[in-house]
Amino acid sequence: MYCPDPFAETRPEVLRALIQRYPLATLVSVGGNGLEANHIPLYLAAGGGTQPVLQGHVARANPLWREAPLDGEVLVIFQGPQHYISPSWYATKAETGKVVPTWNYAVVHAYGPLQVRDDPDWLRQQMVALTAQQENGFTLPWQVDDAPQDFTERLIGQVVGIEILVSRWMGKWKVSQNQLLGNRDSVVAHLEQQNRSDSGAMAEYVLASLKDGKKERLE
Repeated sequence: MYCPDPFAETRPEVLRALIQRYPLATLVSVGGNGLEANHIPLYLAAGGGTQPVLQGHVARANPLWREAPLDGEVLVIFQGPQHYISPSWYATKAETGKVVPTWNYAVVHAYGPLQVRDDPDWLRQQMVALTAQQENGFTLPWQVDDAPQDFTERLIGQVVGIEILVSRWMGKWKVSQNQLLGNRDSVVAHLEQQNRSDSGAMAEYVLASLKDGKKERLE
């Protein structure tokens, strides 16, 4: 991933927060038909020591788990908020007119070997953990045990667990850091006026970059 230094994000706590907020991943691997992409919600577990571990499951009919590379890596992409940025939102538009459209986004790329976990107990634990994460904050959070046990056991038998021990990860936060502070403030103001679900999230990310004190740099 091309990532100029101003947009690079390496803080583990920040990368973890995006993955937990946007757990639906694009998992890229090499299979029998070449490059394959699967879209899978993944749970970020603690892992041994400080090594991140991604856990999920796929349908038993999915060839991904059978074709997992034994000595290679897979690429897992987590897409955070993204938003079109209009040049009319920049404060400097009225001053110089030297502004163009762009796109703001935040992503995490994680790499590591994919391991198969064809174990009903492991699968149940993974489902319980991911469900608890996603149901957190609901007035009446649903739990795996709310469903009849024979029903869940039958479904567990139809899937296979996967686990990725992350060997390296990196984030790219392209959230207007290359703009003058006045332009960044005006971008936040316009984002907060948009009637879109991702507008508020992107405004949060731009504001966070301002609080982090990242200096204005050219793209």
